[in-house]
Amino acid sequence: MISAGFHAVFPMEDGSRVGEARRHAAQLAQECGLDETDAGRLAIVVTELGTNLARHAVRGRMLLSPRPGSREVEVIAIDEGPGIADVERSMGDGFSTGGTPGTGLGAVRRLARDFDIHTSVPGGTIVLARVGSRADSHRVRAACTGAVSVAAPGERVCGDGWGFALHGDIGAIVVADGLGHGPDAAEAAAAALEAFAEDPMASPRILLERAHRRLRSTRGAAVMMLHADAATGTVRSAGAGNVMARLVSGVSDRAILCQHGTAGVTIRSPEEQSIAWPEHALLVVCTDGIETRWPATLLGPLLGRDPALAAAVLVRDHCRGRDDATVAVLRRKD
Repeated sequence: MISAGFHAVFPMEDGSRVGEARRHAAQLAQECGLDETDAGRLAIVVTELGTNLARHAVRGRMLLSPRPGSREVEVIAIDEGPGIADVERSMGDGFSTGGTPGTGLGAVRRLARDFDIHTSVPGGTIVLARVGSRADSHRVRAACTGAVSVAAPGERVCGDGWGFALHGDIGAIVVADGLGHGPDAAEAAAAALEAFAEDPMASPRILLERAHRRLRSTRGAAVMMLHADAATGTVRSAGAGNVMARLVSGVSDRAILCQHGTAGVTIRSPEEQSIAWPEHALLVVCTDGIETRWPATLLGPLLGRDPALAAAVLVRDHCRGRDDATVAVLRRKD
């Protein structure tokens, strides 16, 4: 199962926050078992992206999260302007994103194992970089999945949880939103992920029933379980509460809703639904920290890109800002 926890958020109002983010990245590198060389690469990536945000961006933020299953750290730089008019030029050697000693985005792309960028003028830019151990020959490839999860303002833990499991043509997803926020909500969400991890390829209905039993000792959570089958072109789901999903492509937009209730408290007998999965559609699952009425056209330019970019765009543009917020995205493998 792939689950990287929630992202620590560092607003880049000034250059002092760059050092704060770099120190947190060093801690994550140690937790993920990165050696000195790999940790150094991560430090350069954080410095380059953070300095650019502090010097040039509107509402620049850096998100950092460990990815323990593959010994890597995910870095996402988000801003709301001014955007990059010439992305190819910004990738060239000798072009610095912020007057730093490195070579800007070109250096970040070379140092990262995964790199992607989405920008619009004047809307802003999102840069994704994953830095991990180059000695790790058993890396879990997760290019078709991505998620962004952030805690409610003022909280040190996130009451949302998410996880992916991949087996052949099937991608299984769980997204859980513990009631309220803070440590008790995080405990409830973690219990839902544990129920999922026991056998993620069980049917969504069975997974929801298992989560309901597991959460009885917690305050409860909204939970959605989904199986996306590329071979049959279908998505099966079962859920309770206010987690929702959408299948979004350039020509379609279908919502997937949960039944009423709260896992661990009270739910009706779980009902499983199945809908068609269009070939190029992203499966997007959101907790209620994300506004529900975001336009499907927002993700049009990102249909074939790293799914974490789509998740980051929704968190940037449609986060309510008063609760935990999570977006998990799945697309078919290339």
